[in-house]
This record gives sequence, C-alpha cells and structure tokens, in this order.
Amino acid sequence: MVPEKDLGLSGVISYGGTTGNIFYQMWFAEYHPDVASTGPIERWLENAVCVLSHDFAIDDAFYTSTSKLVLKEYASYAVRDYIMDELNLLIGWDMPYMVSNVLEAVLEISKTPEEGQLPEGKLAIVESSKLSNIKFLMKFPPYDQPLLTNTKHVRKLLTAVRHSQTALISDGKHIVGIAPEIIHSPAIVADFRGSYGFLLINRKVVCSFAEGKFLATNHRATLVEFEEILVESDLDSDTRDDLLSIIFHIVQEATEKQHGACIVVDLGSNPLNLSGQHLDEPFPLNKKENLELACRLSMLDGAIHIGKDLHLHAFSCMLDGLVVPNEDRSRGARFNSALRFTRKHPEVVVITVSADRPVSVFQNEIEITARVPLNTPLSTFYKAPTIEEWLGLK
Repeated sequence: MVPEKDLGLSGVISYGGTTGNIFYQMWFAEYHPDVASTGPIERWLENAVCVLSHDFAIDDAFYTSTSKLVLKEYASYAVRDYIMDELNLLIGWDMPYMVSNVLEAVLEISKTPEEGQLPEGKLAIVESSKLSNIKFLMKFPPYDQPLLTNTKHVRKLLTAVRHSQTALISDGKHIVGIAPEIIHSPAIVADFRGSYGFLLINRKVVCSFAEGKFLATNHRATLVEFEEILVESDLDSDTRDDLLSIIFHIVQEATEKQHGACIVVDLGSNPLNLSGQHLDEPFPLNKKENLELACRLSMLDGAIHIGKDLHLHAFSCMLDGLVVPNEDRSRGARFNSALRFTRKHPEVVVITVSADRPVSVFQNEIEITARVPLNTPLSTFYKAPTIEEWLGLK
C-alpha cells in the first residue's frame, strides 16, 4: 500500500492509499475538539485502507461482516502501532520489550481496585539501557523485582506514588523502582487518575483509557457549542473571552473532581432574580480567589448564577419552569430543570455537569450538545459493479 497525500480538510482526520486492487481510496474520521491525539486514529484508518483492499483482492462482498469486526476490534492495536512508530523514531527498531504486553498490563491495572479505590499515580516504562540515566529514590534488586504482568502487585505499589511527584519505573517486564516523575529518557508513561487515565510518550498524550479500554478523548470539556452562542451574542470580544474562560474553569474543576454542577449564564441586560442564596453585592469572577470560591459553591445543590457582567449573583438557585415535550426522566433533575428553565427564559444558557455523562449545554428548551444516533443496517452486502455495468454497457 502506497500512502496518498493528506487532503488537509478542516474538521476531519483523513488517510488514504493506493493498492494493486484499488487505485485510490481516502478514509475520513471526524476531528472532535476533545481528541487527545490523531496518531492512533490515523493508524486505524490506515488499517481500514488495507482491509478494504483485501476484500477486493479476494472478490468478497463489499464491507463484509468479518471486515467490520476486524476494524471494530483494531482500536487497541492502533494505539500499539502508533506507539511503536514513535518509539522506533526515538530508540530504533530493536525494541527491548513487547509494547502490546505493556498496554495490556496498563488496562488491567486501570480496572484493578485496591480497598475500593481505582489506581492513581504514574507508571513509566523506560528502555533497560536508559535506566542508568535515572536517579532512583528507591530501587529493587534484580532477583526481587515485581513482574509488570502481576497487576495486583503493581496496583498496590502505585499507592506509594499517589499524589506525589514520583513514578514507578519499569523496564517493560519488571518494576525496577521509584524515581522522580520527570524522566528525560524516551518512555511510555501511564498516568492513572482513578476512573480514567492517560497514556503518554515523552510527555505527549497518545490517548486516554477508562473501564479497560483505550479512548481518543482527552477528558476535557470543550464547550464549543457555548462558545458559538457567545460569538452570536452582543458581547464584545474581551468580555466574551473572559466569560468563556470563567465558565470553562468551573466546568473543568467539576469534571476533574467528579461532582455535579449547574451553571446559569445570564446574557440578559438585567440579571434575573432567581430563587436561591443571594449576595449582598455580586462579586467579580475575574479574580482568581473569587473564581476558586465560585468553583466550591458549584458543589452545593442548585445552580450558580453568573451574569454577562462577569459577576456571581447567586448560588444554590432552584430552576423552575413549565413542562416541555422533550423531557427525559432518565436524565435526572438537572437535565429536565434546565430544559424547563431555558424555555421560560430564552436569554439564559444553562450548562450542566454530571459525573456519569458529558457536559450538556441548554438554550431555548433544547440540549444543544445532544448527539443524534445514526441508524445504520446491521450488515450491508453489496458487490461492486464492473466498469461495463457501471457505464451501462452490459
């Protein structure tokens, strides 16, 4: 397969190639704002090019069920292939350990609890020839180094580097010791953060992982839809940027600390008088200490009320409103209250953060961030026509 030049289209990730069976093909994936790295996605698309060419080579049905299963299960291998490409550039072709074994161990450790808690801390895999460059705080003797595949033991050892500037160091087969997390040698680093984590190469994020699977998301709120609302508002550019920065900080704090939150962004000329805990004087959120206080207030029941003047006007606010047709009782009180309230107040945008769902943005009784499912058939069998049939010559 000979790779084709990337088309460089905005908003998509593309990869194409030429083979003996297909003269030209180009595959596309949507470029989401929260993508951690495009590398593994490009490797997945590269594999799709090869699989489709293989289908043509054996004269099989177009998009056979087998091919779809192969592509679906290729996600972990795409991460492996990308990491191997990067490591080959950094340390050469002679890999001292199996990257696939390392990735399997990371996924197993990520879902192994210890006293009811999922792992936190860093695990760095360094090439054995580079270990001499590391200043260890503690090192295990060669005859007593825990195996990386002994996930329960490694999970216990991670407790020693939790909430610290240190990391477990591995040569890809064993846990060698503990050292400062700043590693200058080429290394794969698994950053465990409880319910999720990140995989990095030389401090560059490759992907995230959660629930025993690799994911493309960077686990950061993007608020693209909210930014579009602000662009269409009558706010000047400086106020718009400051307001977006304030809301992003509050949302990010809520997602990282895994607590629910509800934010009412009042874009009206005169702030609403909401039912909640009012303040003697609204305080500005463009000061760091005030913004941190607003983050803590967002942990309380109810919503925090922020005006377009960049001030906090109230907290623990109750959102009322009339019943709307598109309510969903399975989504809970925040979701449905936001729908009702934005129907009653079109000048208001409500942003909700939930521990088990993505960030949602509401305006005019609509969840703007909602995704519409794409209905596709379970299987599609289609035999590609010959050139004579396509031209109507047969």
